[in-house]
Amino acid sequence: MTGPRRPPVIGLVGGIGSGKSAVAAILRDLGCVVSDSDRDSRVALESPEVLETIRQWWGPGVVAEDGTPDRSAIAEHIFQNPDDRARLEALIHPKVHAAREHAFSDAPMGTRALVIDAPLLFEAGIDGLCDAVVFIDTPEEARLERVRSNRGWNESEWSRRESAQMPIEEKRSRSTMAIDNSVEITVLRSRVEAVLNAIAPR
Repeated sequence: MTGPRRPPVIGLVGGIGSGKSAVAAILRDLGCVVSDSDRDSRVALESPEVLETIRQWWGPGVVAEDGTPDRSAIAEHIFQNPDDRARLEALIHPKVHAAREHAFSDAPMGTRALVIDAPLLFEAGIDGLCDAVVFIDTPEEARLERVRSNRGWNESEWSRRESAQMPIEEKRSRSTMAIDNSVEITVLRSRVEAVLNAIAPR
C-alpha cells in the first residue's frame, strides 16, 4: 500500500530585491511549507563550529566583538575572491540542505506545496529538486528602490551582488512560470494563488 503523495516542490527565483520573500509569505498563508535558504544560511553562519572555521580561514576580523559573524567583513572576502566564496558555500550549503529536509519531512498533512526560496537555486543545482520553478518578475527600478529602503544598499553594492548571481534573463528562461510583481500586494496575492492552483490543484 502506498503512502500519501508528496506535495509538489516549487522553487522561487528572481533578481535581488524582486520580492521572493513576499511571494513565499503568501504561499505560506495558502498552506505551503517554505524553506528560506537566506534564513537558514544566517543560522548556519552563526553556529559556533562554522564561526570557528571561518575565523581560522580568514582571521579574527570576520567575528564581531559580540561573538557574532561580521557579515560585512565576510562579504568582502567572498566577493573579492571566488575561491573563498566557494569554500564558504561548501561549508554552509550542507547545513542549509539539512534544515530544508527537516522542514519538508515535518510538513503537516494537507500541505499544498513545498517551497524553496533560495537566491542560488540554479547555481547550486537545487532546481533539480523542484517540480516547478517560478520566476518573480520585478522591474529593475523597483528592485533597486527596495534594497535601498530595506537593506541600505546603494546602486553600486546592489550591482556588485547581482553580478555574482546568474544573469536575470537566464533565470527567467530556465523557469517554468513567472509572476509579475509590479503590482500592489492584493493583486500579487491573486497571481500567486493562480500559480499555486496550476501547480498544486486542490
